[in-house]
Amino acid sequence: MVDTKKEQEREELHRAIWAIADELRGAVDGWDFKNYVLGTMFYRYISENLCNYINSGEADAGNSDFDFAKMPDEDAEEARDGLVEEKGFFILPSELFCNVRANASNDENLNETLERVFRHIEESAKGSEAESDFAGLFDDYDVNSNKLGSTVAKRNEKLVKLLNGVGEMNLGDVKDHSIDAFGDAYEYLMTMYASNAGKSGGEFFTPADVSELLTRLGTVGKTEINKVYEIIMLIWSQGIGKIKKCAFAV
Repeated sequence: MVDTKKEQEREELHRAIWAIADELRGAVDGWDFKNYVLGTMFYRYISENLCNYINSGEADAGNSDFDFAKMPDEDAEEARDGLVEEKGFFILPSELFCNVRANASNDENLNETLERVFRHIEESAKGSEAESDFAGLFDDYDVNSNKLGSTVAKRNEKLVKLLNGVGEMNLGDVKDHSIDAFGDAYEYLMTMYASNAGKSGGEFFTPADVSELLTRLGTVGKTEINKVYEIIMLIWSQGIGKIKKCAFAV
């Protein structure tokens, strides 16, 4: 039976990604475009995740009007160490996605702003258990690339469109969303651009429907399951690499 809500959310996400692609058409090739979209989506996600975490804690403490995004950076700094220990990273209020996006169209140095923000996010995780997860996280997000434009002004114009496009995506509250927005966006972008980049999508991801089918096949007849492993085997036939996938449960 088709999950109508899930399909509607997926189609809406795909339309939003296509709209961004249309805005940047002719400026950024597909493979790089994928990195810009996913990087911006992740920047939005961790910003909202941190805000929701802090605001929920304040609400539980009786401060229901508190909004971390409106907090002065100087005051927020006092909570840095505790938040890094709890969340693994820290973002200043002024460097949250919502605030950078709100000022983007008037920021003549938007490329430098984003470069600084991404560096600060990665540096915030140093010394924490999450350090390896954040190291080089935004390396593929080149805000100074000529592919975005031949001048700083043109590059910033594209970055504004990118921030607005991702900001307008209806991702909802992650815990209430019925699709894996980031996984689905990645799969859609791979489908759009992998072949054009001379790459095989199968080398980089397994479509969700295939993973679900493999899981079902691997768990047939089992009443108790610990883990499901997906094995990807490369079979060479007449010099052509082909992907074969299988799954088994333990």
